Amino acid sequence: MNTMTVDVVTAILVIPIGSAALLALLPNYRLTARLNMLASFLTFLAAGSLFFLERPAPGSYLLIDDLNIVFIVLNTFIGFTTSVFSASYIAHELETGRLTPNHLRFYHAMYQVLMFGMNLALVANNIGLMWVAIELATLSTVLMVGMYRTHESLEAAWKYFILGSVGIALALFGTILFYLAALPVVGEGLDAMTWTILIDHVASFDPALLNVAFVFLLLGYGTKVGLVPLHAWLPDAHAEGPTPISAVLSGLLLNVALYAILRFKLLLAANPGAIAPGPLLITMGLTSLIFAAFMLYRRRDIKRMFAYSSIEHMGIIAFAFGMGGPLANFAGLLHMTMHSLTKSAIFFAVGHIAQVKGTQKIADIRGLTVSHPLLGWSLVVGVVAIAGLPPLGVFMSEFLVVSSSFARAPWLAIPLVFGILVAFGALLLRVGGLAFGEPVGSPAPVEASYIPMFAHLTLVLAAGIYLPQPLVSWFQNVAAVLG
Repeated sequence: MNTMTVDVVTAILVIPIGSAALLALLPNYRLTARLNMLASFLTFLAAGSLFFLERPAPGSYLLIDDLNIVFIVLNTFIGFTTSVFSASYIAHELETGRLTPNHLRFYHAMYQVLMFGMNLALVANNIGLMWVAIELATLSTVLMVGMYRTHESLEAAWKYFILGSVGIALALFGTILFYLAALPVVGEGLDAMTWTILIDHVASFDPALLNVAFVFLLLGYGTKVGLVPLHAWLPDAHAEGPTPISAVLSGLLLNVALYAILRFKLLLAANPGAIAPGPLLITMGLTSLIFAAFMLYRRRDIKRMFAYSSIEHMGIIAFAFGMGGPLANFAGLLHMTMHSLTKSAIFFAVGHIAQVKGTQKIADIRGLTVSHPLLGWSLVVGVVAIAGLPPLGVFMSEFLVVSSSFARAPWLAIPLVFGILVAFGALLLRVGGLAFGEPVGSPAPVEASYIPMFAHLTLVLAAGIYLPQPLVSWFQNVAAVLG
C-alpha cells in the first residue's frame, strides 16, 4: 500500500478503537456523546478520502478495492449520522431514568467498538480476520441490545447471542473448510486465508470441499443478514434495544454480513466445478421476502414491524445478487444503499415517536401528523420510500431488480413482485393508522435531533430523481467485479 492510503486505512481502524478506550474512561455523558460524534465524523472523513486516493496493493491482512469502498463509506456515513441522533436520544433516556451515566459511558464505548469491528471486517484481506471482526461486531451489539436490563431486553440479547453464536460457528466451520481446500494448492500459512491469493488459485481447489464450505458460510453469515429461516433474533433485537442500535443493525451490520457472503460467492463462482451460488441466494432471498411481507400484517410493535421490513429488503438484495449480471448486481448495490439510508431514517423517526408517546405499541400511536406534524409527515415519507413508491430511491432500485429478473428469468419475477406488493400493502395499511386520524397518546414535544433523519430522507429523494454519473459509473464497475 502507498503511504497515504496506509495512513487512511489505519485511521479508519484506529479512530474507533482508540475512541472506545477513551470513552470507557470518561464519566461525563455529554462529553462522551460529543466525542462519539467527533470520532464517527473523523472516521467518515477518512473513509470518504479513499475515493480520491490511488488504489493500493493488497497486504496480507488488509485490502482496499472498489467493492469494499462502497461498503466502508456507507458504513461510516450512517455510523456518523446515527451518532448525531444518538446523542440527544440517549440523553433523554438518562433524563427519564431508563439508563444511568455508567450505562451511557458503556454505550458510547461499545458503539465505537461496533464501528471498529464492522470497518475491520470490510477492509480485511484475510478470511479468518474477517470472521473475527464480524464476531466482535456481533458481541458488541449483543451487549447494547440488553442495555435496558429489562426482562424483555435481556431475553432479546440472550436470543441474539445464542443464534448469533450458532451462525458464527457455522461460518467458522465454513472458513476452516475453505482453508483446507486451499492447502493442497496454496500451501500452509497466511496465503491459504488471503482473499486476493485465494481468488487467483480457487479454480484449482477441490469443488466438493468448496460446495460444503459455501453452504456453511451461507448459513452462518446468513444468520447475521437475517435471512429466513435464520432470522429469529432480529425482530427481538430491534424491538428491545436502544433505537440507535436498531438503526445500525438494519442499516449497517446486515450489510457487513452480506459483504462476507459476496466475497465467498466470488470465490465459488471462479471454480468451474463448484455449485452455482446464485440459486441458493435466490431461494433464501425470495423466502425471506415473502415470509417477512406476510409477517408485517401481524406486528403490534412499531420497531418489530420495521425489523421484519429489514428482513424483507435483505431478501430482495440477496435475490438481486443471486441473479447476478451487470444489471442485477447494480440493482442490488443501489437497493442496499437506499435501504440503509431509508431504514435508518425510519428508525430515527420511530425513536422520536417512542420517546414522545412513551410506547412502541402501534395501537397506542395515532394521528402523528396532527399531534407532531413534522415527525408524522417524516414517518409517512420514510414509509412511502421503503414501500417502493416513486420518486424515491427505493423505487428505482426495486424497479431495476424486477426488470433484471424479467429479462433473465421471468418466472422468478412472479414471486418477487408478489412479495413486494404484499409488503407494500402492509406498510401502507399500518402508516395510515399511525399518521392520520384522531391523535392518541402523549403530546409531549420532540427533544431529539431531526437533522440525521432529514439528511437521510433528502439523499433518498435526491437519488430517486437523479443519480450522479460518477456514482453510476462506480456502481457499474463494482457490479462488473461481482460478475
